[in-house]
Amino acid sequence: MRQRFLPAPLLSLALFGLWLLLNHSTSVGHITLGALLGWAIPLLTRGLRPLPVRVRRPGTILRLALQVVYDTSMSNFHVVRFLLFPRYRRHPADFVLIPLDLRDPNGLAVLAMIVCITPGTAWAEISRDRSMLMLHLLEVDDAAKIAAHVKSAYERPLMEIFE
Repeated sequence: MRQRFLPAPLLSLALFGLWLLLNHSTSVGHITLGALLGWAIPLLTRGLRPLPVRVRRPGTILRLALQVVYDTSMSNFHVVRFLLFPRYRRHPADFVLIPLDLRDPNGLAVLAMIVCITPGTAWAEISRDRSMLMLHLLEVDDAAKIAAHVKSAYERPLMEIFE
């Protein structure tokens, strides 16, 4: 019964906290409205979630998060160099195809978000059969090296977390 009444407790708590932070208020009205939104939004959107998330190895999440922060920071420096000094552009833009072993829809969604937030990635698509990730990158030196990095740095940890 609790699952029906509160389908995503962590999401409810996060929405409630975000509401209070965005409004810079802990008045009774804001607390009441935040609690109502924290309850109603997950309840109304539960049909949009493909599968319940069952995290298999929570410790891997920290390692993955640190890797994403590092890669995003390094990519920021490369994009700044690319924009400020275009004559130093080393390689042309290109598409990179990455075969996927990850099949969990939640893991695939996280993978898509990771590669899309990384500066230098202009576009990403996962094939309909979920077997291939296609990335468009601003600079591609070695497509095989990029594919190997995505598989080892992101896909493998996501498989540990979700599968």
